[in-house]
Amino acid sequence: MWVWLGLVSMLFLGVYDLCKKHSLNHNAVLPTLFFSNAASVLMVVPLILISAAAPSLLEGSLLYVAPMPLKWHGFMVIKALIVGASWICAYFALKHLPISIVSPIRASGPVWTLAGAILIFHEQPSPMQWAGMGIIFVCYFLFSLVGREEGIDFHRSRWVGLIFLATLIGTCSTLFDKWLLHAEGMQPVQVLAWYFVYLAVFFTLVNATLWWPTRKKTTPFQWRWTIPLIGILLACADFAYFVGVSDPDVLIVIMSVLRRCSILISFFVGAVLFKEVNKRKKAWVLGGIMVGVLLILLSGQ
Repeated sequence: MWVWLGLVSMLFLGVYDLCKKHSLNHNAVLPTLFFSNAASVLMVVPLILISAAAPSLLEGSLLYVAPMPLKWHGFMVIKALIVGASWICAYFALKHLPISIVSPIRASGPVWTLAGAILIFHEQPSPMQWAGMGIIFVCYFLFSLVGREEGIDFHRSRWVGLIFLATLIGTCSTLFDKWLLHAEGMQPVQVLAWYFVYLAVFFTLVNATLWWPTRKKTTPFQWRWTIPLIGILLACADFAYFVGVSDPDVLIVIMSVLRRCSILISFFVGAVLFKEVNKRKKAWVLGGIMVGVLLILLSGQ
C-alpha cells in the first residue's frame, strides 16, 4: 500500500514543481513561499480546529489531529526550520536555473537518503546500491559538462550550490520524518498539519525581516494563480507521503525514490513549456541518473 501512496505523492509533486517554476519566473521568492504555504495552512487549520472542538467528527479517521505533548510541538518547530531552509534554497535556485538543470540534481535525493541511513542507522548498502550511487555521481560529472554549454559552471554557480544544499537538507527532513512516525509514534496528519502551521510562522518572520524592508530594491512580487496551487498540491502530496511512511514495512529509501520520480514530469513537461535548450543531452543524463536510482530501488534494501 505504501508504494501506491508514494506514486500518488509523486504525481502531485510533478505538477507542484511545474507550478513552482511558473510562479517564480521573474518573481520575488520569499512572498511566493509565504502565500503558497498559506494555502497549505488553510487546508489543515480546519482539521486542527474540528479535532479540538468536535473530536467525535474525525476521531478514528486519518484526518483526526490528536492533541500532542509539548515535546512533539518542539519537533515540529525543528521540522519547519529544516523544511523552510530547504525551500528557500530550492526556490532561489529554481528562479535562476532552468528546470531541466534543477530536476536531475533533485533526483539525487535517494542517494543522500541512503547515505544518511548508512551514517545514522548503520545500514549496509548492497553492491547494487553502491553501483547505483556510482552511476549517479558519474552522471553528475557529465551533467556539469552539459551545464557549461549554457554558461552554468557547476563548481562556481551559487544557484547550483543552493539546489545541492536544498537536496541535502531535504534528505535530513526525510530521515527525520521516519524517526518521528516510527520512533516517536506521531500520526501522519499531526506532522502534516503542525509543520505547515509552524512554517507559516517561520515564513512570516523571514518576510518581515528580509523581504519587506528591501522589497523596493529587489524583484517585485506578482500574484499568479499557480502560487496557491503550490500549497494545495504539496499538502496532497505530503499527506499521501506521511501516510505511506507511517507503514511499519516502509523502506524510506524506496519511498524517497518514488517521490523523486516526479522530476520525470517536471523535466519533460517543464523543458517544453519553458522552451529550454539542450533537452536531448539533459534527457540522456537524466536517464542515467534514473538508472542509478532504479538500481537502488531494485536492491530491495
